[in-house]
Amino acid sequence: MATVKSHFCTAQKLSSDIPACNPAMDVAFLSQTFIQPRMQVAVIIVAAGQGQRAGGAIPKQRRDLAGKPVFRWSIDACLEHASVTHCVLLAPEHEIDLYRHESPHSVRVVPGGATRTESVRVGLQACDIEADDIVMIHDAARPGLTSDMLSQLINAMSDADAAAPALIIADALKRQSVSSIEDVDRSDLYRVQTPQVFRHGAIERALDGEQSYVDDLAAIEAQGGTIKLIAGSELLAKITYPEDHARLETLLMPTLPAPRFGTGYDVHALEPGDQVTLCGVSIPHTQSLVGHSDADVAWHALTDAILGAAALGDIGDHFPPSDPQWKGADSAVFLKHAVDIVRAKGWALASCDLTIICEAPKVKPHREAMRSRTAEITGLPIGAVSVKATTTEGLGFTGRREGIAAQASAVLAPTKQSD
Repeated sequence: MATVKSHFCTAQKLSSDIPACNPAMDVAFLSQTFIQPRMQVAVIIVAAGQGQRAGGAIPKQRRDLAGKPVFRWSIDACLEHASVTHCVLLAPEHEIDLYRHESPHSVRVVPGGATRTESVRVGLQACDIEADDIVMIHDAARPGLTSDMLSQLINAMSDADAAAPALIIADALKRQSVSSIEDVDRSDLYRVQTPQVFRHGAIERALDGEQSYVDDLAAIEAQGGTIKLIAGSELLAKITYPEDHARLETLLMPTLPAPRFGTGYDVHALEPGDQVTLCGVSIPHTQSLVGHSDADVAWHALTDAILGAAALGDIGDHFPPSDPQWKGADSAVFLKHAVDIVRAKGWALASCDLTIICEAPKVKPHREAMRSRTAEITGLPIGAVSVKATTTEGLGFTGRREGIAAQASAVLAPTKQSD
């Protein structure tokens, strides 16, 4: 039988075997980390189920929750944590391309198995870490993951073989049979949540074989390991039934600031040439765009829109045209930088809209490729990327085919509370 430890901090009166919260001690506890400089932390996010009990035509892990898919909440929390070095997403095999489009490039998306335990085994194999490194296994249907919770779980592994968040049961419990209803003692019962945390080698050995488990802690319990429970959170409640989605949205929305909106505009002159680059797509043409970098006027406008929404200046502040290192640079570098820097500030790009203003070349034949390439670099689902074009009816510098202009808008969704 496994040994179970607990460290709970709650405003409610606790049972006698669980220590009360001491804020000063908790700050010290969280500030100390046992992870060595080269220790790696991987997070496996399980999203391969169908979520049928939650109802709806779209699986629960892909439904929109306060501006982004449910599974992206957990991904974003992991990517903004300094200690997390790897993130693996287990997705349904028939939707693997869709999940890859909707996930950042740094996330490894692999097909899950027929059961949750099989999916976890696949995820463990996909983690390129050592046996003594830390692996966290998390359900995508628990979107309320926070950076603070990740830190607490990492620290909890200093004196345990596994750790998990758990909640004390506050309600009275009853057991009903055919003939009677009887009380159930709840004093030593807990609601265990995810992420559940392990040494990579230990959980891989524990799950070796064909057996399925109710959760991943059960595999360590079967090995006689030491398990530590820390204070869980109602934000980590699981979306299982239709009413759960609305409840989680209500819980999560008050913790976040309002979305941000930004616009960008850019112009590049044309000169004799054989192609132009728009949204990362090379288009054959009788002219080329002039610029210090690759002169991708559309992505330059979008980069400005993203930076502007987060009040982080413009593209020239981050990539001065006077700097020779950006001569001929791929504008994907600029766009990805904008996405990454706003994420570090607590924002995620939620959608974008680009309008390209020119008489030629024709944009429509290349529009889907441009949307796809933009989605790939930004990590957006393709449905959140709009690309369109217009002319000025022969008027102005674009009408005279002296240059191409582009304007863009970007919506940023908050991923954490404001500083």
